Amino acid sequence: MFHKEGYKIILITLFLAIGIALASEFLIDSVWIKRLILIALIIFFVLILQFFRNPKRTFYSDDKQVVSPVDGKVVVIEEVFEKEYFKDKRLQVSVFMSPINVHVTRHPINGVVKYSKYHPGKYLVAWHPKASEDNERTTVVVENDTIGAVLYRQIAGALAKRIVNYAQEGQTVVQGSDSGFIKFGSRVDLYLPIGTKLDVTLNQKVKGGLTTIAKL
Repeated sequence: MFHKEGYKIILITLFLAIGIALASEFLIDSVWIKRLILIALIIFFVLILQFFRNPKRTFYSDDKQVVSPVDGKVVVIEEVFEKEYFKDKRLQVSVFMSPINVHVTRHPINGVVKYSKYHPGKYLVAWHPKASEDNERTTVVVENDTIGAVLYRQIAGALAKRIVNYAQEGQTVVQGSDSGFIKFGSRVDLYLPIGTKLDVTLNQKVKGGLTTIAKL
């Protein structure tokens, strides 16, 4: 199963691969060069397919817990000053996604979208300290009566050139449902209240919509 954001790119890649393969067949005499080109095209197409995969998952909604918004590895756990929305200190948990991870962004809690904003920016590597402030990004805040407000920020990386955000202010969302998509490498920052007891540790691998980040 593939994510809808990949349909166009998958088709374009397929047609280009077929075109290049046919051109090499007629224009190149060397058999081994033609085979190398064909192998390279197949590998490239498979990489595109796996990047846009959207595996079916069964989600269990729990108003008392925050789940990871994305697949990847926890690379940051620290107290920071969140200056865009809360304007106070928060506990930041950052998950880095490599190009081989599933890149669907999911809502970490049930609730109502209170804030959703897109910011154009640079394309520094996703783990760069300034990436959360300087890179292309979107900020979304979801709130419910049990947990309160949780902010998560999609951050483009050096390869990512487009962030897709589905969250709209006033919208009621379900934990684990699609919130957006980041194309080709990225990171998501999650901002929780100071003192939150986490269920994850640095360098732990997590799965979007499934791994519990914290219980509040």
